Amino acid sequence: MLLKSADDKSKRLNFLENLLRSPTIDTFQKNWLHDELMRFKKGIQGEKDSAFYIENHFKSSENHVILHDLRFVIDGEVTQIDHLIINKVLGIYLLETKNYACNLIINDRGEFTAEYESGRFGIPSPIEQSLRHERALCKLLERLDIVGRTQKQPDFHHVVMLDPKATIQRPAAKVFDTSNVIKSDQFTTWHKNFVEKIGIGTLFKSALNMRSMDTLKEWGEKLKRQHRPADLLALPDFMQPRQAAKPAAPAPAFVAPTAPSHPAPPPVQAKAPAPASAAAPAKEPVCAHCAVKLSLGVAQYCQDNAKRFNGKLYCMGHQNLF
Repeated sequence: MLLKSADDKSKRLNFLENLLRSPTIDTFQKNWLHDELMRFKKGIQGEKDSAFYIENHFKSSENHVILHDLRFVIDGEVTQIDHLIINKVLGIYLLETKNYACNLIINDRGEFTAEYESGRFGIPSPIEQSLRHERALCKLLERLDIVGRTQKQPDFHHVVMLDPKATIQRPAAKVFDTSNVIKSDQFTTWHKNFVEKIGIGTLFKSALNMRSMDTLKEWGEKLKRQHRPADLLALPDFMQPRQAAKPAAPAPAFVAPTAPSHPAPPPVQAKAPAPASAAAPAKEPVCAHCAVKLSLGVAQYCQDNAKRFNGKLYCMGHQNLF
């Protein structure tokens, strides 16, 4: 049963497209807008494709509820979950969509690398990202009193869904298991294989933990009410509009002096400005990862988000590492 679809993001698309056509933005801002618009469109399409395969698989199920595009704020931390599925025995599927239409390489240590024709670069592990979502979600479930009959904590299952056109290079399963990293169109096959692997002991425990469909819907509605949509008009600080310089005041016209009827007061002597202290020339900012020169806007963005980047400066490409 579908309880929540993805939020309508057309407002942000229109906002970014209109801003990209604005004559007031500089070259750096225009480049950032172009990249952000491309990432945003790809992200929407990837989540839409994944939602289609998920809903198609569970369309006749009386044992699951589905919620797409959830954003929770838990103890001041934001958690964004692409797709969440709950079943009657409090099994929770956390599905992370990554629209990488590339060659995805996963090494023996679980590190992810995206390889395109233009180059290759490391990307944050979507598996670790999903595990962080689990830890935050556990807090919320406890506060909402979403618990099973025989166990307090749910059974979490993590899935990473990629673009169907992607290719995946994997390590040996015994070294690092990547069976939960799939192409989105493989979801039905993955889920059937997953269910078949569940042992009799797990099935018995699940039967004892069974809840009704009404309870399942109630859980889903509780989570849905905790959704906090993102600000669709939000922009980073370096994208704020520049303040236009004030035009210089015109010089006063010369007026010939006339003899005053009363003596004029002596002119007030303006104080001379204090001499500015000589400052050492600023060091040109460079990326801490690849040493490429950074624009002042990119450097300022890293400084404004020093906690995210561990106090270092990174180019836009390597900001994705964080």
